[in-house]
Amino acid sequence: MTRQFIGGSRLSTELIDGGFISIGWDPIGDLRQVGLAREQLKAALAAAYPDDKPRAIAGWAGILLRFAGDISEGDVIVAPYRPDSTINIGIVTGPYEFHPEAPTHRHRRPVRWEKLGISRTEFSQAALYEIGSLLTVFRVRKHADEFLTQLGIREPAQPASGPSTGEPETEVELAAADEPRAGRIERHTRDFVLERLESALSHQEFEEFTADLLRAMGYEARLTAYSQDGGVDVLAHRDPLGVEPPLIKVQCKHMTSTIGAPEVQQLIGTQSQNELSLFVTLGSYSREAIAIERNRQGLRLINGEALVDLLLRNYDRLPPRWRSIVPLRQVLVVDDSAGI
Repeated sequence: MTRQFIGGSRLSTELIDGGFISIGWDPIGDLRQVGLAREQLKAALAAAYPDDKPRAIAGWAGILLRFAGDISEGDVIVAPYRPDSTINIGIVTGPYEFHPEAPTHRHRRPVRWEKLGISRTEFSQAALYEIGSLLTVFRVRKHADEFLTQLGIREPAQPASGPSTGEPETEVELAAADEPRAGRIERHTRDFVLERLESALSHQEFEEFTADLLRAMGYEARLTAYSQDGGVDVLAHRDPLGVEPPLIKVQCKHMTSTIGAPEVQQLIGTQSQNELSLFVTLGSYSREAIAIERNRQGLRLINGEALVDLLLRNYDRLPPRWRSIVPLRQVLVVDDSAGI
């Protein structure tokens, strides 16, 4: 059975709720009317974006062509989810659609989402690097089997048969997919940090790391010694003596799965007047848990992506113990704005 694997589309909540994937370049009209041929798409793009470079136009034309003409019903979609940088996998259920009435996401393909919120730590660094392409639509050529496994498909990945348009990826597109630009290097770094926090620390060490990170941010923090603490692992405060409010009760979950509302409610149950609650995990939170945060004053949920943000922002102030586990250094790289 031949399958085509398309990756790289950055999802939002709207796309998940609506059951579709989309692509940019909304000023371009219905691609079927423009013409599903590379030169026709290049002409339309050049007219809509006269200030952009021919190299960029050529790459965009290939992306639009692949999105509207090459993807088939039944193809597997691998898409990073922007809010928490997890991975989502779905199946294409229909042909290309154009929605002129929509303010955004006019170019669409309907998708049945099969698995949502997969931690990036479930995949190899090589697979994550492949789907971190600058291109928004491309075939996953080298590590498709890792994504198939998430759907319970154990058969070896087959290379896609020739595109239905008869036009393969150009050298410009293939080169752009492997360019080590800033965005890809940053994503690779963030994946490395998350993987190290997950694989190199025990739960106890994760609590100790969280306390040290809070100290690096200017808080006083200490680990709890409770056995009946309702899940509170760290106590933090701004007051050096810890006697003035507000007290921050921190629960740590050294896991990459999704935290649900019951776990969050348990932490809230420990919160007294003039106290704050902080939940820290390497994974993500369910919609119900996020809804609690939105409606609960004094509660903050830190997911894996936000925790990586805090680590990177406070890296130089962390104790050497943690910097040796997550070794990083600053470099200058080519910015994504340099073009395709």
